[in-house]
Amino acid sequence: MSEKRDYYEVLGVGKDADAKEIKKAYRKLAMKYHPDKNPGDKEAEEKFKEINEAYEVLSDEEKRSTYDRFGHDGLNNQGGFGGGQGFGGGFGGGGFGGFEDIFGDIFGSGGFGGGFGGGGSSRRRGPRRGADIKQSVTITFEEAAFGKKLKVKLNRSEECEECHGSGAKAGTSKKTCPTCHGTGQVQSVQRTPFGNIATQRTCSTCNGEGEINENPCPKCHGKGSIRKSKTIEVDIPAGIDDGQMIKLSGQGEIGEKGGPRGDLYIVVNVQRHPIFTRDGYDVYIEMPITFVQAALGDKLEVPTLDGKVSYSLPEGTQTGTVFRLKEKGIPKLRSNSRGDQYVKVVIDTPKKLNDEQKELLRKFGEACGTKVHEKQRNWKKKIDDLFKGFKK
Repeated sequence: MSEKRDYYEVLGVGKDADAKEIKKAYRKLAMKYHPDKNPGDKEAEEKFKEINEAYEVLSDEEKRSTYDRFGHDGLNNQGGFGGGQGFGGGFGGGGFGGFEDIFGDIFGSGGFGGGFGGGGSSRRRGPRRGADIKQSVTITFEEAAFGKKLKVKLNRSEECEECHGSGAKAGTSKKTCPTCHGTGQVQSVQRTPFGNIATQRTCSTCNGEGEINENPCPKCHGKGSIRKSKTIEVDIPAGIDDGQMIKLSGQGEIGEKGGPRGDLYIVVNVQRHPIFTRDGYDVYIEMPITFVQAALGDKLEVPTLDGKVSYSLPEGTQTGTVFRLKEKGIPKLRSNSRGDQYVKVVIDTPKKLNDEQKELLRKFGEACGTKVHEKQRNWKKKIDDLFKGFKK
């Protein structure tokens, strides 16, 4: 009796499993027990061989039929396996044609060498884009409204002047890595019953660069770049708001191996204004007026972002009244138009009056009676009507 495990049991499928189920089960187990994923694990290596052997039989219709009828002994008698000592038939018969596709899922394209045709493509590190920089600036309310040219100082990487970005000492140059021969990758080949399986990894000698710098530049220590303070001019557009960003392409960190610079992002912080507040492109202010101005009307000097303007306050203006000054707000971004300014007038009631002032107000109240206070008269009538039914 053979001591080998049942091939269906090895792959974890039933005897009625179709070719698709068998291939799926094999792919899952092969990925789990492959030697490259379990270096030095003898048990995993043996399991890997076992599932390969099971798949080679069950994926071949003729061999599977023989195995189903006669078991392991039937295959041995046919010369399919040499008494459990390895594979005798190799890759003939076409039933094992999907093997390379299965391992493509594990290693990706180009992951096989030797018996599977090719060692893959080079992955030497090429040009890389520089990192982006974010810088904050603080401007006044007026500068945000009308724009400003601003000088911004930042610390960023610049090309080393001594080695001109090569990283090598002047008069020298980098050498091709002797380990990977400039590819940045090294290949390891493992012999299996199915042929040679090759995998690639980053070269540890040059860290994937493909070159070795034996004489690094003393100024930049082989980096090819140094940190420097740089002042650039930024055009703050009219109408920008608090928290908005300005993007300056190609003003970030220097790239590697000739790669482009990153970008610079300017974050704009706008200071609070003691008088004006902003909502979108409109500006709001609250302006105190006296009772006399409200009652008789007056010529007001209203502050705006463009300076003071004259406004005729009509007589009888009530506290809380809001009037609009067209096109006196914030200039709109990328537009010739502007928002408006809204002015809310609030009557400033005096808190301290002398005796003469109090007397004059009393006489004014007596002279007015209730005729001039229409709102108060209407209010009193509503109250009287409301409580009329409660009188005893």
